Amino acid sequence: MTEVLQAKLANLPPRPGVYLLKGGRGKVIYIGKAKSLKSRVRSYFQSSRIIDHKTEVLKEHIRDLEYVLTDSDLEALILESQLVKEHQPQFNVKLKDDKAFLHIKVTVQEDFPRVLLTRRIHQDGARYFGPYLPASLARNTIKIINRHFMLRTCDIDIDGSLERPCLEYHIKRCLGPCVAGLCTLDEYQQAARDVILFLEGKTDELADTLSERMMQAAEKQHFEAAAFYRDRIRMIQDLGQKQKMVMSGIDDVDVFAYHRRGPRLALQLFTLRGGKIIGKREFYWEDLEFFDPRRFLRDALQQYYLSAGFVPREIYLPIEIEDQDLMLQWLCRKRREKRLRSRARIQTPRRGEKHNLLLLVERNAKIAFDSRFRILKSQKGKLLEGLQKELGLPQPPERIEAFDISTIQGAENVASMVVCKDGLMDRNQYRKYKIRTVQGSDDFASMREVVRRRYRRLLHEESELPGLVLIDGGKGQLHAAYQALSELGLDDLPLASIAKREEHLFVQGQADPVILSHTSPVLHLVQEIRDEAHRFAVTFHRKRRAVRDFTSDLDGVPGVGAKRRRRLLQNFGSLARIRQASEEELVPFVGRKVAKAIRERIGE
Repeated sequence: MTEVLQAKLANLPPRPGVYLLKGGRGKVIYIGKAKSLKSRVRSYFQSSRIIDHKTEVLKEHIRDLEYVLTDSDLEALILESQLVKEHQPQFNVKLKDDKAFLHIKVTVQEDFPRVLLTRRIHQDGARYFGPYLPASLARNTIKIINRHFMLRTCDIDIDGSLERPCLEYHIKRCLGPCVAGLCTLDEYQQAARDVILFLEGKTDELADTLSERMMQAAEKQHFEAAAFYRDRIRMIQDLGQKQKMVMSGIDDVDVFAYHRRGPRLALQLFTLRGGKIIGKREFYWEDLEFFDPRRFLRDALQQYYLSAGFVPREIYLPIEIEDQDLMLQWLCRKRREKRLRSRARIQTPRRGEKHNLLLLVERNAKIAFDSRFRILKSQKGKLLEGLQKELGLPQPPERIEAFDISTIQGAENVASMVVCKDGLMDRNQYRKYKIRTVQGSDDFASMREVVRRRYRRLLHEESELPGLVLIDGGKGQLHAAYQALSELGLDDLPLASIAKREEHLFVQGQADPVILSHTSPVLHLVQEIRDEAHRFAVTFHRKRRAVRDFTSDLDGVPGVGAKRRRRLLQNFGSLARIRQASEEELVPFVGRKVAKAIRERIGE
């Protein structure tokens, strides 16, 4: 533990707030909330406390911390969710789905509201409905609204000064508020309120309201208006009859359930409005190494409702969550902000129709899990069979190891090795290498060294050899890798390379390159592996250069050796922060005399 961290732990206040744990270079790795920052944060470092595996791993990475005081535990919860969304820390649950689902947006903050499709929810005063799955449901709903409620689709300023309406008015797709005398503000806003009732699923209430208007219009002998209301009522009734999935006694509800195997998890959300299932949403995790279901669901709800446009009256969960009372306070506050009177409730149904609904969502979560991961594996398997056929390999390469070299003008030469197992990248088996025997820019010699080191070690450990060795480069890099394998007696190990410019594949032992179509899924798989090796090598190289630059700038400062350079890097994270640090901030790590020398040499 660093001296700065020890000092901060000693001065933590016993008040509610949010703490940000940081790793190397000041990166936020975990964000949490606490009723008492002093007891909560210090508990991470108490040797007598029994902690789970996740906390043990997290503790090893902590280098610094920050905290923000709040007036209450509820404010800490709200701030925590906002900061998690902003920083996306490594050890927090990150709620992400494959795509942003369509929502319907009603711009109620405008005098003449519009109805739009959107994939993003903003805090702009508009009303959002959804998500809609499939997307065609949202688009069809928009068509119904345009045809029967006739809100405007344009974005011009409405002041009634236009001389004549556009085509939308003439084909009865708009009420024409842009022309004075065609539609008053009250009439238009009444239509907008009807749309909101329709989207909220309150079709019975809407039908009753329209029936009253129809009767009033008929009494006044406004038969055209009465016919208009009659047609709208029929449309609403027809839609109500077509809606098959209706839950009696259930109103506005969100239902969450999940299915998990190992580090993989599928979270399913069903959205019910007015007792009707109007949409569902799926979220996936592939590397959920640490899992606490109560904390996981709490974090998932926290992140989802932070940006959701609507909080329902009831939320069904398979288990009670951590800080459930506090979450309820926050959700009730969000409902009040939307001027919704009733309170939110979180339930874990054990019997009856609500429990059956929860089981339905759990079954869908299992189906989503199997579809996502089993089908994905099947598709990858077909790609590996295609790769075997295209390269002439003896069998599908279930394990592929790919290499890349990164260097700039011969400085800080490094290499990377990434692993693709069963068609999926396995980050736990990535390796990075410092090139030891090569001086200057010699990619061929560097490749020969790293391939030799890798497979010499595998032979020594009697570990499994890959089904394919993939090299980033052309014939030169391929030949260098083959020389290394030959020296180890691995001449028959499948070996190929991919040239960056033409994207041609060169296979050891074949005279002509393998040229695949740019739309070929097999080529895309090879490119994905190659690009990942390149990314991993470049990232490592940048870190090495940063350390080198850091070291060179401090060279020559009296009293700063390797140990003090390492201590400065651990506590300040970068040379830029050391430049900005005052002499007093440097003293705890290097002493007064050396701190003064550093300020004189590199200080800003």
